[in-house]
Amino acid sequence: MKRLICIMSAFFLIASLFPSFGFAQENKTELAQAAKSAILIERDTGAVLYDKNSHEKLAPASMTKIMTMLLIMEALEKGQIKWGDDVRTSEYAASMGGSQIFLEPGESMTVKEMLTGIAIGSANDASVAMAEQIAGSEEAFVEKMNQKVKELGLKDTQFKNPTGLPAKDHYSSAHDMSMMAKELLKYNEITKFTGTYESYLREDTENKFWLVNTNKLVRFYDGVDGLKTGFTNEAKYCLTATAKKGNMRVIAVVFGASTPKERNSEVTKMLDYAFNQYQTKPMFKKGDSLSQVKVSKGQENKVQAVTDEPISLLTKKGEKLDKVEQKVTLSKDLQAPIKKGDKVGTLVINNNGRKVLESELVAKQDVNEASWWQLYKRSFGMFSKVGN
Repeated sequence: MKRLICIMSAFFLIASLFPSFGFAQENKTELAQAAKSAILIERDTGAVLYDKNSHEKLAPASMTKIMTMLLIMEALEKGQIKWGDDVRTSEYAASMGGSQIFLEPGESMTVKEMLTGIAIGSANDASVAMAEQIAGSEEAFVEKMNQKVKELGLKDTQFKNPTGLPAKDHYSSAHDMSMMAKELLKYNEITKFTGTYESYLREDTENKFWLVNTNKLVRFYDGVDGLKTGFTNEAKYCLTATAKKGNMRVIAVVFGASTPKERNSEVTKMLDYAFNQYQTKPMFKKGDSLSQVKVSKGQENKVQAVTDEPISLLTKKGEKLDKVEQKVTLSKDLQAPIKKGDKVGTLVINNNGRKVLESELVAKQDVNEASWWQLYKRSFGMFSKVGN
């Protein structure tokens, strides 16, 4: 088992912080009355600002594509795929109904173009084509989706496809959707796609295709730059939306509204409530280095421990500043090989002895195994120092 080593430091930060459930408990405002379930969270801390039946298992429709896009972004970061890679459309992918960009069997588009179709146009055909590109088949990709659900610790979700088309035992919850959105938003590039209101595919051909974002709040609510709408007869009108104003980013999720107007109205009220009542104190950006971790048997003997996401603290507006404590816990006895993004520690923020935030620290870069010759020279050098 890994042993842990703790490094303590103090910061002058925001006082009167609460655990994520505390904000929701204090909230007496009745929001999302027209929705079956809903949740409102602050992205960096995950603090829940409003909750309505958020663990109820419901059909997520095309909000499923939040997980699909998350796996695409992970594959890009790991170098498994590249933005310019050609993705060939199989007959099966081209056969998808519902929202689509009308891919023909054998037609190729780049990863960037496919993601544009998914993020803006909610394209089912592009979603399946990307699933096959990343995992080899839709079934294998769905396994990856459900594995990621487990990694995130989500209890209310099971996927049967990467599109959200109706399927037995395909379900999620407002809570789980907010957590998937939180994870997806670690990738800054994603909002360049989900926050675009209109775009084109096949621009230099006779089949130029106009895309208009299914999330109209991207155009009509200042600060909204994602994420994903959903509709089926079973699910009704759903939306996972995110907006950023100043330093604060929030995520609002609505399931089961009767009309798109109701859906957008409820999300707008939730966003207004968040920005009117709360504020954040930024601490770290994603990728900020907080320490170094020793690595044994590696080509390098240390690796930078960096933040895996933006780190902020949340309070109600008008709260005073006070002294809170930062605790960095680093993994000990790490051994190469280590991959970029592997967990190497944890950051915890405490206020008056109470934990208010916890986030993983990850390796900034790969550390490959040292060769036997490198290990020999390293050992010989150690013996030389001892002899001196």
